[in-house]
Amino acid sequence: MSELPKLYVKTSCPWCEEAIEYLDGAGIDYETITVTGNAAAMRDMVDLSGQSKAPVLFWEGSLLTDFGVDELIPFLRAQGI
Repeated sequence: MSELPKLYVKTSCPWCEEAIEYLDGAGIDYETITVTGNAAAMRDMVDLSGQSKAPVLFWEGSLLTDFGVDELIPFLRAQGI
């Protein structure tokens, strides 16, 4: 079984909330990692993505950073979703 996609988010981030709503609406399982107030999670996100903006989605070796739903949809299609 493959690992769940990891979605790094910040609290009060409208793009993060939009991504969560879209993924939930599409029935896609994922792990949410809130980086606000969590230095270790923030470090992991920055190490992975090279930047501190959210949301960041890591899915089986593919990375989507600082995105909105308009970027999320083609990314998901590339993942076969």
